[in-house]
Amino acid sequence: MTVIDRRTLLAAGTAAVLAPALPAAAQTPAITPAFRHVMVGGLRATVVNDGAATRPDVTQGFVVNAQPAQISAALEAAGQPGPALVNPYNVTIIRTPAGLVALDVGTGATPALMVNMRNAGLDPAEVVLIAHTHFHGDHIGGLLAADGSAAFPNARIAVPEGEWNFWMDAGEEARATPARRPGFANARRRFVPYEGRITRFAPGAQVAPGITAVATHGHSPGHVSFLVADGAAQLMVIGDAITTPALFLPNPDWYPIFDMDPAMAVATRKRLLDQLATDRIAVVGYHFPMPATGIVERAGTGYRLAPLA
Repeated sequence: MTVIDRRTLLAAGTAAVLAPALPAAAQTPAITPAFRHVMVGGLRATVVNDGAATRPDVTQGFVVNAQPAQISAALEAAGQPGPALVNPYNVTIIRTPAGLVALDVGTGATPALMVNMRNAGLDPAEVVLIAHTHFHGDHIGGLLAADGSAAFPNARIAVPEGEWNFWMDAGEEARATPARRPGFANARRRFVPYEGRITRFAPGAQVAPGITAVATHGHSPGHVSFLVADGAAQLMVIGDAITTPALFLPNPDWYPIFDMDPAMAVATRKRLLDQLATDRIAVVGYHFPMPATGIVERAGTGYRLAPLA
């Protein structure tokens, strides 16, 4: 892994522009249940909800390559009335012998993550490592406390090499669309308090004992998922490789507006769904309805999510 120091961060810049986590969405009341424990062999994973936002009409502008009637039909088939869509944020935290490992850290927009962590028996001060799937604002916002200091003062940070190289590149920032450009400054700002404690990793790297990074690019340039394994037990924490199961499991060819490379994202989604269904790997979805866990099963030309036993 490559260690990132203060000089690298400051060279990239530290502007305080914030990227909107979910445009055209409103904050939603607390989600129930607030957390779910899942055993992976001898490792305990806890999925902790960090609140949610609501899109008032998901048939408009969210799925790029589907018609409103198709989206409404998919929601109806999933037992969701639509057209509003509740979009949860779910952080997975693994208890290891060395301490807690957080996979992403939520939006930072409300105290929900910290409150729900404590209610789940998880002390934020015990987080010794934060490993990121990618740098979109709803996954890295929770790095900072309200005063701009490190929200997890005892944590080291592990970031996908491809994500770091993209979001810290001034050339990529200059070429970005106006809507996407604030994300660059936001990413730089979020990591500043962790100077000297940031390492980069490549897909296939073991970021902590039992936790391996898996390449799932497309939603963002360096997006990774994390395979948590102990013996034969496995759990795949997929970040945003697959979002909104009511839409993208039965229709893996569809893609949301937030996929930065749609063709790659669709190919990744299909490959990942095939692997999850074939190998019967339990899955955690960052934007899945709580408890946000399940088993992916084939269903016709697509897939569905069955509950964990």
